[in-house]
Amino acid sequence: MSGEPDGPEDRLRRFATIWSRAVFPVTSTSLTRPELEQQLVPLARLLSDALKARTFDAGAGQAAGAALVAAHCTDPEALSRSLDCVDAYLVLYCGEDGPQEALRTRSARLQHAMAAGFAGALRERTLAEQEAISQAALNARSTVAEALHASEARFRAVFEGAAIGIGIADLEGNILQVNGALLRMFGGSEQGVRGRRVSEWTHPEDAPQVWRLYEELVRGEREHYHVEKAFYRPDGTALWTNLTVSLLRDADGRPQYQLALMEDTTERRLLNLRLRYEATHDALTGLPNRTLFFERLEKAVSAGNEQRFGLCYLDLDGFKTINDSLGHAAGDRLLVEVADRLQSCATAPGEMVARLGGDEFVALTTGPDTEREVDALADRIMNALVTPVRIDGRELTVRGSIGIVEGPAGERGPAEVLRSADITMYRAKSAGGNRFELADPEADARAITRHGLTTALPAALDRGEFFIEYQPLVHLGDGSVHGAEALVRWLHPQHGVLGPDRFIPLAEHTGLIVPLGRWVLEQSVRQARQWQERHADSGPLRINVNLSPCQLTHPGLVQDTVDILEREGLDAEALCLEVTESALIGADDDRLKPLRRLAEMGVDIALDDFGTGYSNLANLRRLPVSILKLDRSFTQGMQQFPADPVDLKIVEGIVSLAHSLDLAVTVEGVETGAQAEQLRILGCDTAQGWYYARPGPPERLHELALVDATG
Repeated sequence: MSGEPDGPEDRLRRFATIWSRAVFPVTSTSLTRPELEQQLVPLARLLSDALKARTFDAGAGQAAGAALVAAHCTDPEALSRSLDCVDAYLVLYCGEDGPQEALRTRSARLQHAMAAGFAGALRERTLAEQEAISQAALNARSTVAEALHASEARFRAVFEGAAIGIGIADLEGNILQVNGALLRMFGGSEQGVRGRRVSEWTHPEDAPQVWRLYEELVRGEREHYHVEKAFYRPDGTALWTNLTVSLLRDADGRPQYQLALMEDTTERRLLNLRLRYEATHDALTGLPNRTLFFERLEKAVSAGNEQRFGLCYLDLDGFKTINDSLGHAAGDRLLVEVADRLQSCATAPGEMVARLGGDEFVALTTGPDTEREVDALADRIMNALVTPVRIDGRELTVRGSIGIVEGPAGERGPAEVLRSADITMYRAKSAGGNRFELADPEADARAITRHGLTTALPAALDRGEFFIEYQPLVHLGDGSVHGAEALVRWLHPQHGVLGPDRFIPLAEHTGLIVPLGRWVLEQSVRQARQWQERHADSGPLRINVNLSPCQLTHPGLVQDTVDILEREGLDAEALCLEVTESALIGADDDRLKPLRRLAEMGVDIALDDFGTGYSNLANLRRLPVSILKLDRSFTQGMQQFPADPVDLKIVEGIVSLAHSLDLAVTVEGVETGAQAEQLRILGCDTAQGWYYARPGPPERLHELALVDATG
């Protein structure tokens, strides 16, 4: 038969037994070990219930920690052993068959709560002892004439048995008596304490009011004061205390002695300092982290007295490639080396370097002359990155892009300053990287607007804020309206009507171009079908719709197009999809396959902005296009008479080549009659531009088509 407990209650008592055996040797109690075990059973049950509760309750752990103090387990070793016991056995005996990882996480949180409850209860007990001592001292003073011996006995018992340090001095500062606890605080040497004067116990970190309060007390102007004060021990180490000093008067009310009560807070202070350091410094590099940097930046930007600040926001170029190729360990070593170099760049007063996270660092300088200093700081940083970093036998080249913000304090908040530096840094990165740029308010405004548009795009499509305008395509032979190009617009609630150049690149970057493009295609095909139904006598009108590079690679392009054409009842021959020349440069057969399938269905494919992508003209034979749309830059020289002879030769050559390949030619940007006539003479097939009509609502195209038909 197994020796393990059978039921939950047996397991609980086994845990309490182990716990009592661990802490009993370090307790100050008159209880026997089994009696202590009985006191620990309810605490074990409290922790067991908290371990298995649906939601975490820190109060259970705090109550268990406080109960240890109530059970006279006040030695720090008792807490340490209790936490070790909970860590090792709580999940084992009380976790039953629950998820082990989650239970261990809950157990760790309960240990933190126990430590907090223990510390809080111990502090309350200490404060109560202080109050008792102070009260005993006052009682001793008021009853000294009536019961001197009894009072002295009571005071001596409290004085010698107290857990906190107690010292008595006369009004000249001569130390008369100290108890054992105070001697232990100062290293146990009576010679180092007795016979000294209070005025000798100064410390560089004394608050300005400490000695002012002391002088007021010995003059009888105040009864007591409470401060945090440091002392030097004989070995030179620091002793931090919560110090309460009270004035003792004689029977006639005249000041006679001063009574000092000291609580040793050195370990607590060191713990707080360590926690503060960990909370404000980067664990990898040791640099100040985002939290501490924001504190310093907030002080810098809110300082007065004509102070200025300068900020360098650094992002390493290509750091992701290093992580992906060499691993995160190598990337971390690179970051540590970069941090060391940056730290050496910011050593002057008012300068600091911090790591915001990832491969992003910031350097801050403050003072009256930061306009010059921040440029010098950026130069030092760029120079510090020049030398390659050697990791695992490899020399890694480090490059970085820096955004600089400089200005007077008091005009901007820290978040606004950091956002401007971030925007400027990305501007430096977009310009090729390995450089720094100065913040430009206009560029910041454009970037902020661009970001706002990006975040508003998805909701705008759902709210129906987009609409389509149509620009006629005119046959140059007879001047008839051949069709129209669909041009999407955004009616933004704040910015008004935005053209595609303002939001199409953002839609491509976010991937929204696919649903937006599908919506434009659906609306345009539906409009083309309505034109055919209302104006059948004027001949079929074609619709041209632009495709972005992202749409070309979307697997649903062909099926979406087929579904829309069938749903709206429009023949494939009435649709033309326009693709920019740059999107097809170097395209392989897989990328061209969707366009070929659409062309085989009867959809025309137009090569838009032809002449701007520097493509090989021989590639035209392998592209599934039937129309070339000549970029307006080739025809601007034809707006005046006589036309530029070079432009004439170029256009003539392109038209001849296109026709020899059975491709039609459409010209964009026609703005004058002379331009239109010259293009007709050169043999261009169709044209569009403000000479014929600006983009507008579909009704305007109806009117143009009717005019051409009636004639």
